[in-house]
Amino acid sequence: MEIFGSSEFGTAQRRRILYGIIALIAAVYAGRLVQLQIIEGEEYRSKSELQAIKQVIKEPVRGAMFDRTGARIVHNTPSLSVTITPAEFDMRTLTFLATILESDEEEIRAKVERYKRIAGTTPIKVYRDADARIIAALEENRNELPGVAVVSESKRVYDFGGNSPHLFGYTKEIAEAQLAQMGDYYRPGDAIGHSGIEASYENFLRGRKGTEFVAVNVLGQRVASFNNGKSDISANDGFDLKLGIDIRLQDYIDSLIQRRGAAVAIDPATGEILALVSKPDYDLRKFSGRTPKTIYDSIANDPETPMFNRATQTAYPPGSTWKMLMALAGLQEGIVTESSTFYCAGAFQYGNKSFKCHGGTHGAINVRRAVQVSCNSYFYQLGLKLGVKRFEQYGKMFGFGSRMSNDVIDEGTGILPSEQYMNRRFGKNGWSQGVLVNWGIGQGEVGVTPLQMATYAATLANKGMWNQPHIVRSLVDRISGEEQPLSVASKQVPIKTEYFDIIHDGMAAVVQGGGTATNAQIEGITVCGKTGTAQNTQEKDHAWFICFAPREKPQIALCVMIENAGFGGSIASPIAQKIMEKFFALQRLDKEKAQQSSGNSNGSGSGNGNGTPKQDSTRPTAQEIARRSSEQ
Repeated sequence: MEIFGSSEFGTAQRRRILYGIIALIAAVYAGRLVQLQIIEGEEYRSKSELQAIKQVIKEPVRGAMFDRTGARIVHNTPSLSVTITPAEFDMRTLTFLATILESDEEEIRAKVERYKRIAGTTPIKVYRDADARIIAALEENRNELPGVAVVSESKRVYDFGGNSPHLFGYTKEIAEAQLAQMGDYYRPGDAIGHSGIEASYENFLRGRKGTEFVAVNVLGQRVASFNNGKSDISANDGFDLKLGIDIRLQDYIDSLIQRRGAAVAIDPATGEILALVSKPDYDLRKFSGRTPKTIYDSIANDPETPMFNRATQTAYPPGSTWKMLMALAGLQEGIVTESSTFYCAGAFQYGNKSFKCHGGTHGAINVRRAVQVSCNSYFYQLGLKLGVKRFEQYGKMFGFGSRMSNDVIDEGTGILPSEQYMNRRFGKNGWSQGVLVNWGIGQGEVGVTPLQMATYAATLANKGMWNQPHIVRSLVDRISGEEQPLSVASKQVPIKTEYFDIIHDGMAAVVQGGGTATNAQIEGITVCGKTGTAQNTQEKDHAWFICFAPREKPQIALCVMIENAGFGGSIASPIAQKIMEKFFALQRLDKEKAQQSSGNSNGSGSGNGNGTPKQDSTRPTAQEIARRSSEQ
């Protein structure tokens, strides 16, 4: 007190300065407290809360598939998966966890360590389709397993009798290499469409993930919801698919073909694929949920190659089924006419080589008769006169040498030989125009797929109208109920319609007129068909048969190919006959049901009162999803 009151320090001015400094310091502290607690308080509270808030991804329901009759054939059933968040997981508990899961410890370790470098805070699925015993064991020991969680998802259910893996495809865990290519949607352990429709329509089927915010304890385990769920983002289920497939016909063909081969049936009027079967195949159900590596390896390493899609990936010579294309090209180019003839002496001599004819000596033969009896000599000569450039030109008109479908993901292009192709393969001086002798009968370098041949048969049925073959006819938004038809390409092949009538005459005679496929006849229906036997230097020849029916207003176009089976007329055409009989029996059955239904209908319907389904403005349309996919 003496100091403050002394003459050296205790002046009133000095006291005011000291008090001012103290007040200033207090004001700074008070201002900082106001800034932290009032001005910036919300921000810091949010940061504090986020330290105890965890984002849980909510998986959408994958879209279902319906066949052309409305039958649900692929859908989902609930399933539980085990996840590990690498940043939270204690590797010392790995042995214990592997024991509960009855899984390979090193396999789990490798997955956790691999993804810890990529996304350590992202849960990864390490075990799918866990049963009740495993879930119970995890719940009992949840405190000893930090970073381990159980999440709800779904697995595929197949409501049909056959296998059909090449058509529908399956889902499998996304590969590490794919994660960097597929944008931000996928996380380690996610399932992705791997083949078939599942892969080609992945962006539509998968839906949109949601996010749930939950409060967690120090072990990262959920203890409560956050903000009463108001901050959660709902998941959007995937689009359903309506297919052109008739699952009854698909199952029938699946059971009918027991040898290596394929069959494809198409609706000529629309290009919709009615059935697509490849044999041998495998049980698609083995890939639903958890698929042990031993099962996958046994299928992938099978010497019969059941994973190879013989309906879309082969490149076999079409044999005599090619002859209608050659005939149309010759007619359109004026090389032959309806009544002109070539002479068949039982063989055709070109240079120092003799090429035999199928069926002996035919003498002077016109184009109708040449198709009916499959006269090789006629088409040897026609091929030479057509030339390489026009051969390629007309092959392209029917889509050969390129992919035809817009939604068959594993489709091959086949081989449509050209001058450039031959120069590239053999060198400019390594081949001659003599190759056209073989090309004229669908041999040599020509290679096609059954899908291409079924589309070709449909184009013949339509008298030149080519419709793009496709599996899916429309997408259905599960939220709004809106159906969005898919557009496909169509074109008219520039060949005169009357020339197709000539070809129809010849093809009808193949079946009805004592040709090479009399065993493909169906009572009361005119079938137009053509057999083919494709030479194979290593094993027995491949058997082909393509057809359409009825001749007037065709409803089905069909290709059957059986590997190493011999003659198309004795092997492939009887199978086609059974398929067509089944198809028309189903048509009659559906017609009867429709008549009964219309007779019992009272005209009532369902809706929301104004006929307009409720829309979700935040949900992207199918077109928007397709556009985004193309931009990725």
